[in-house]
Amino acid sequence: MGEKSRTHPGAAGRAASADQPTSLRNVVLVGHSGAGKTTLVEALALATGAVNRAGRVEDGGCLSDYDEIEHRQQRSVQLSLVPVDWCGIKINVLDTPGYADFVGELRAGLRAADAALFVVSAADGVDGATRMVWDECAAVGMPRALVVTHLEAARADFDQMTRLCGSALGGDDPDAVLPLYLPLYGEAGADGHAPVHGLIGLLTQRVFDYSSGERVERAPEAGELPLIEEARNRLIEGIIAESEDESLMDRYLAGEDIDVKTLIGDLETAVARGTFHPVLAAAPAAEGARQGLGTVELLDLIARGFPTPAEREAPAVTTPDGKPRPPLTCDPAGPLVAEVVKTSSDPYVGRLSLVRVFSGTLRPDEIVHVSGHGLTDRGHEDHDVDERIGALSAPFGKVQRSLSQAIAGDLACVAKLTRAETGDTLSDRDAPLLMEPWTMPDPLLPVAIQAHSKADEDKLSQGLSRLVAEDPTMRLEHNQDTHQVVLWCLGEAHVDVGLERLRSRYGVQVDTVPYKVSLRETFGGKAAGRGRHVKQSGGHGQYAICEIEVEPLPGGSGIEFVDKVVGGAVPRQFIPSVEKGVRAQAARGVAAGYPLVDVRVTLLDGKAHSVDSSDAAFQTAGALALREAAVDARIHLLEPVAEVTVLVPDDFVGAVMSDLSGRRGRVVGTEQAGHGRTLVRAEVPEIEIGRYAVDLRSLSHGTGRFHRAYARHEPMPPQLAAKIREQEENGS
Repeated sequence: MGEKSRTHPGAAGRAASADQPTSLRNVVLVGHSGAGKTTLVEALALATGAVNRAGRVEDGGCLSDYDEIEHRQQRSVQLSLVPVDWCGIKINVLDTPGYADFVGELRAGLRAADAALFVVSAADGVDGATRMVWDECAAVGMPRALVVTHLEAARADFDQMTRLCGSALGGDDPDAVLPLYLPLYGEAGADGHAPVHGLIGLLTQRVFDYSSGERVERAPEAGELPLIEEARNRLIEGIIAESEDESLMDRYLAGEDIDVKTLIGDLETAVARGTFHPVLAAAPAAEGARQGLGTVELLDLIARGFPTPAEREAPAVTTPDGKPRPPLTCDPAGPLVAEVVKTSSDPYVGRLSLVRVFSGTLRPDEIVHVSGHGLTDRGHEDHDVDERIGALSAPFGKVQRSLSQAIAGDLACVAKLTRAETGDTLSDRDAPLLMEPWTMPDPLLPVAIQAHSKADEDKLSQGLSRLVAEDPTMRLEHNQDTHQVVLWCLGEAHVDVGLERLRSRYGVQVDTVPYKVSLRETFGGKAAGRGRHVKQSGGHGQYAICEIEVEPLPGGSGIEFVDKVVGGAVPRQFIPSVEKGVRAQAARGVAAGYPLVDVRVTLLDGKAHSVDSSDAAFQTAGALALREAAVDARIHLLEPVAEVTVLVPDDFVGAVMSDLSGRRGRVVGTEQAGHGRTLVRAEVPEIEIGRYAVDLRSLSHGTGRFHRAYARHEPMPPQLAAKIREQEENGS
C-alpha cells in the first residue's frame, strides 16, 4: 500500500460511478468533534481531483457550500456523503458529526458503510465516546482503521498516540492496532516543534516526501531506516499473527525475510475481515499543493484493504407482515432492496432521500414499495405505500450530479419521495420487503413547545411531522395529561438545531415552555361529601342530592365506583349519572388540578324529585360531592417515578450513584456489564430527571448512557407538593 506515486487518478466535475459492487467502497468517518474529519474529507476530495486547489467543484459548485451551513455548522450535526474516484474505485465517504447530540446521524452512517475510519487528534487523544463506537463496530465485525490528525499541534506525539490507540482500542490484542507509516520530521523551529513533511513506509521501507508540495517517493537517506526498525518488526509480527499461512510465523522466527508482497496481501486480508486495524497519519495539503500528507496512503488503504459491499453481510429482511425471507446478496441483478439512511429538505429541490442499495438496481421513474415499521413510539406511523422514484444523483455539496442508476452496494440521493422516511425500506412493489432496523438512540431530553403566533399554530402540526420524518432520533409527543406538545431530543444542541430547522425550512416559529410531568392526586384517608344541586327559577327545575364516601386504594387501582343506595333514594336510572359526574370531576382534579386516581367512591344515599331530577342534575351533584369530600381530606400529590438504568465506565459509578441519590433516587442494584462498565439500576422521580440526558453526559465525560421507563406514581414529599400547589395558584 502506498508504494506507487499517483497524481490525478480522479476526474473533477463528474460523478464517480461504478458498474459492479467490486468497484465500490463505502467508508464512514468517526471521531469526536474537532478531530478533523471534515478537513480530511476535503483533503481526500482534493487528492482525487474532485475539487481544485481553490476548493471549488469543477462544475460550478463550491466545496464551502457542502453546503455553506454544512461547512460552517452542519458538518458537525449532519451526515454528509462525498463520492470520490480513486484508480477506478468509487469511494463513498460518509462524514459524521462528532457531537453526542447527533449520534443518530453517526448510526445512519455506520448502517450505510462497510468499514469505519476512526479519526483521532494527535493533540487530544481517544475519548470515551470514540471507544464506545469502536466497541459497537467490533460487535458486528466492521473493519476499522485509524487516522491520526493534527500532527502540526505543538503537543502532538504520533508514537505516543499510536500506543494509546493500541491500549485503548486493541483490547486484549494491542498488536492488532499498529501504524503502517511513521512521520518524517523536519528541523525543529524556534518553539522546539519539528514539522512533519513526509512518511516512511514500514513495510516497503520507502520514504514519501511532501516537503516540496507534491508527493515524491524516494529511497531512505542515511540514518532514516534505523528509526523504523523496532516499529517495522512489530508490524510484521502483527501481520503474520493474522495470516492464514500458519507456516509464516515459523519461517519469520527462523530468520527468513518474508516477501513484502506477501505481507501486504495478508495485511489487506486482515483489514478487510476486521481483525487488524492499521494506523495512518494525515495532514492538510500545503498552500498550492494538491495532495495532503497521508491522503494517497489512506486512499490506497481504502481501495485495497477495505471490503467491497459484496464482502459484507446485508441486514436481515422480512415481508412487511414479519415473515422471514432468505438473506440478501449484493447482486445488481437481484431483487431490489434499498434503505433510506437520511432524509433532508432542500428549499429548491424539495425532499431528498439518501439511499443505500443492498440488492438489485435502483433506476429513475420506476415504482417501488415503501415500507416503514417499528417506530410508532416516535411518532412514525407504520406505512406501506407505492412511490415513483424521482431523479437519482450523487451529492457533492449543493451540487447534485445526475446518475442513471444505483447498483447494489452504492449510495445515491433520490428526489421527491414524499412518503419515505429515514429508516424505510424500498423494494419491488410486487414482492415488498422490510429490512431489520438499525439501533437508534432513545431521545431522553424533553422540550415542551408552543406556537409563537396564530399563523405558526396553523402550520405547527405539518412542520413537526416533517421534522420527525427527517430525524428518527427525535420523538413527538402530544401529552394528554399535561396538554403539552413535547419534542424528545438527544441533547440541547439537538434541540437548537431542530427548532432552527422548524423555523428556517418550514416557516414555523415556536417558543419553549417549562416541561410538566404528569402529576396525580389521591386521598390520604377516608372522607365524606354531599352534593346538593337544587335550582328553581320558574318552569322545569333541577334537583339532585347525593352523599358519597371516598377512601384510598392501592396505587394503580384507578377510580372505583360502588353503589350502596338502598330504598331507591336515588332512582336506578340516575346511578350512572352520579358515577359520570364523579369521574368527570376526578379527571379535572380536586385540589391542584391534576387527575384524581386510586380511590373508591361509594354512593350511600341521596334524594330525587319526580319532575325536576335529571341526568345532568345528578352529574353535577356527583361532581359537587367529590369536591366537598376533598375540602377537609388529606390530598396527596402523586408524582411519576421512573425505572432508570445507567451504563457507565467503572470509574464513574460512584459519581453516578451519588448524583442519583441527590435526585431523590433509590439505587436498587448494580451489575457488571463487561468491558469495564457497570449497569446501575435506580428508581427516580421523573421531575428530577428532565435534564438527566445532559447532566449524565457531563458527569461521565460523554461515556454514560441511560434508559428510563415509567414505573408508577408515588406520593410527593409534602414540602415539594406545597411548592407545586403554590406555583399552580400563582399560575406559574
